[in-house]
Amino acid sequence: MTWGPADEKSGSSVRPITERPLRVMLRAQDGTAIDAAYEPGPVPGEGPAIVLAHGFTGDLERPHVRRAAAVFAQRAAVITFSFRGHGRSGGRSTVGDREVLDLAAAVAWARRLGHARVVTVGFSMGGSVVLRHAASHRGRTEARTDAVVAVSAPARWFYRGTAPMRRLHWVVTRPTGRMVGRVGLRTRIHPYDWDPVPLSPVESVPLIAPTPLLVVHGDRDPYFPVDHPRMLAEAADGGAELWLEPGMGHAEHAASDALLGRIGAWAAAAGAAQ
Repeated sequence: MTWGPADEKSGSSVRPITERPLRVMLRAQDGTAIDAAYEPGPVPGEGPAIVLAHGFTGDLERPHVRRAAAVFAQRAAVITFSFRGHGRSGGRSTVGDREVLDLAAAVAWARRLGHARVVTVGFSMGGSVVLRHAASHRGRTEARTDAVVAVSAPARWFYRGTAPMRRLHWVVTRPTGRMVGRVGLRTRIHPYDWDPVPLSPVESVPLIAPTPLLVVHGDRDPYFPVDHPRMLAEAADGGAELWLEPGMGHAEHAASDALLGRIGAWAAAAGAAQ
């Protein structure tokens, strides 16, 4: 959930990536077209790849997504993509359900590009998706992930405990809200309820081990209070690292270049481990 302008507190000094050497349209397992781009990283063709999963209302062209990709590209190759219903991708957003298929297509593409190890890094909705993807794609040759980072992710579904989340539920569940999403937020939202309700992030976490897991969350997140990351870390039963960031708000907008650099370093090291 990444509404609003870029956070001035992020203090970005990183030059954004303006040229993408490889841009393709992938196909998710259900046939949905997924717009994706590849940055080769500091040593083209070598090392792990980071697959960046953006938040709700983001896409691979958004400035905050480009900034995060630019920081990560200092450490590793980076794949960015637009979830269904966002940007140039097809379909409609299911707000964290079938988006797992979009991420799986991006991870498989990273392996076809020659990266033996892949790390997924997700923000907000993307954070819930990377957790569910890691739990559901264990042991699969192409679509599996070798390490997971969830930033500003919810622990449970249907949370309405904060004003921003109540506004988001209005956007997702009401016809007028979905029109606002399509016109004002450039996000096309599926009109039907989940059926069945997918496994929640906190239910997914115990299934991820022994894959390395990092949970990152701001202590001033206006969407999800700190009980969410703590629930996720506790569900890992010692198998997750938790970073509670003082003063940080929500997701990509609130993540400073310094924090993104630390996340990129963790991802590159986890991805390089054998």
